[in-house]
Amino acid sequence: MQDSTLAQEVSVTVVKPAISPSRAADYMQCPLLYRFRVVDRLPEPRSAAAARGTLVHAVLERLFDVEAASRTLAHAHSLLQPQWEALVADDPELAQLVEGDLGDWLAPARGLVERWFALEDPTRLEPAERELYVQVELDGLTFRGYVDRLDVAPTGEMRVVDYKTGRSPSPLFEAKALFQMKFYALVLWRTRGEIPKLLQLVYLGNSEIVRYAPDEQELLATERKVQALWAAIERSARTGDWRPSTSRLCDWCNHQAICPAFGGTPPPLPAQAAGRAVDPSVAGTPEVDD
Repeated sequence: MQDSTLAQEVSVTVVKPAISPSRAADYMQCPLLYRFRVVDRLPEPRSAAAARGTLVHAVLERLFDVEAASRTLAHAHSLLQPQWEALVADDPELAQLVEGDLGDWLAPARGLVERWFALEDPTRLEPAERELYVQVELDGLTFRGYVDRLDVAPTGEMRVVDYKTGRSPSPLFEAKALFQMKFYALVLWRTRGEIPKLLQLVYLGNSEIVRYAPDEQELLATERKVQALWAAIERSARTGDWRPSTSRLCDWCNHQAICPAFGGTPPPLPAQAAGRAVDPSVAGTPEVDD
């Protein structure tokens, strides 16, 4: 006799691990920093410089909405206030960063836009993509991120462009920026079948452009490096071992007061710590551009 009881269907959501270059860089810099941002989700103070960086990125993206002849410095300047208002509409807390007159507060962003015009001529550029979301799954791990600008030549060569509103780093810290670009190049290679011809970092803080031509061996090494990083993150998630790693970057860390390396005590791990560490749906600290 058939059982009349209806079996309940249980929906199981399978979480696929994923990593971005920002979160990978956090773990490389300091596993405890990764924990504070992704597992504990500790708040960090809002930065006026970071907010202006996000604004400049938005302006440089929207500038290409108009035809080439209209991509003037005056037009770019005219975008600053409406783009800032759009950012505040999405995140009202940003308004608290403005001190005094809005025009005065936006002045540093105006200067960064002017520096970009001295480095590149938007009337001669036709980006194939702007703020391009890229992702690929490799051996069960999803690599993902956002490319500021992708230029594609008529002959098919790709140039990956990333805007940085800070100054170009010293050789000691240059590898971190190049890792991000190689990460993007790897994803584009795996999704489009061609290695980008050029990686271009545009530093508006000191008007410098850094160009790098990746090759297949470097991108394969980047893939292995990210897979090894993910294995280390999974191991930290299983063991709860998120030890700090000190460096000169500690001077800019917001969590020194609770870091054991500086005599502090981290908060207890949350009950769902292991899941948060490897769950790609966790936002953690917003990934802002510098």
